Amino acid sequence: MTVTIRDVARLAGVSASTVSRALSLPDVVNVATRARVEHAAQQLGYQPNKAARGLITGRTGNIGLVVPDLANPFFPSVVKGVQARARANDVAVFLADTDEDATAEVGLVRALAKQVDGLILCSPRASDDELVAVAQETNVVLVNRLVDGVAAVTFDNEGGMRQAIAHLAALGHRRIAWVGGPATSWSNAQRALGLRVAAQDHEVELLPVGQFAPTYDGGMAAADQAVATGATAVVTYNDLVAIGLLARLHARGIDVPGDLSVLGIDDIAMAGMARPALSSVRLPKQRAGEIAVEFLLALLDDPGTVPDSRARGTLPGELMVRDSTGVAAGPARA
Repeated sequence: MTVTIRDVARLAGVSASTVSRALSLPDVVNVATRARVEHAAQQLGYQPNKAARGLITGRTGNIGLVVPDLANPFFPSVVKGVQARARANDVAVFLADTDEDATAEVGLVRALAKQVDGLILCSPRASDDELVAVAQETNVVLVNRLVDGVAAVTFDNEGGMRQAIAHLAALGHRRIAWVGGPATSWSNAQRALGLRVAAQDHEVELLPVGQFAPTYDGGMAAADQAVATGATAVVTYNDLVAIGLLARLHARGIDVPGDLSVLGIDDIAMAGMARPALSSVRLPKQRAGEIAVEFLLALLDDPGTVPDSRARGTLPGELMVRDSTGVAAGPARA
């Protein structure tokens, strides 16, 4: 038998309207009454009707999450963090994948915004101006992207690249290739900048190879060009690219790390399963998703927050040393 709001009211000794206020607008009900209502609801196993609660609060009880590519193992970890924290706050998550299509992204975001209370945009490919415009229309939190005036959770890309270059320099590498990611990726630009600064600090020559799809096939395509630079080590935009690169190097008979060291970024689950196991800069992806939900719920509670004062979170990376990096040898040969 379904428990109704009247059942809770009867047990708590209050009116049904008081129960509704206590559960949907707790700040307007005195502490003792609220506690009595909450205890009665818990005792009866009462679940508030979200649609009815939405009529009172003006909220749907839903948030949107938009990612560029769910096939990329980086993003499911963020999704997991978002869903866990949303579930803990009795909030549902609507998930959308833009398939790395920057032109379709804004339209998809605006369509989703009509169905939710706010949006989390993970690694969006849209321009800064487009993202600012969206943030003026609805509550928005960015993950792995920084735009002035918009709440964001980011990773310390520069710090992660310093760790990567310091590790390779300590192994004697003085010529390091960089396999970049999509031109529209904010994190690609940040990682490239961090690498350049770290390379100068360690007196290492950084050899840009080009920009490639952030996929296994992208790594396969980049491998021959990386070898052609004469570098003794390669840093890639992400782990998927690194794993594709490892496969192509193996096919060419190039030993890793004997001939060429390879280091990725993100530390996805497959990094430790690769052969050889991939050294990578670990990013706290799930934690980023959790914090993004916290930021978004805070914006919903205080919609008048001035954009310039909106919270920003920067999460540090951690170098994970595995078998794919070793002491520098001569330039790789086919």
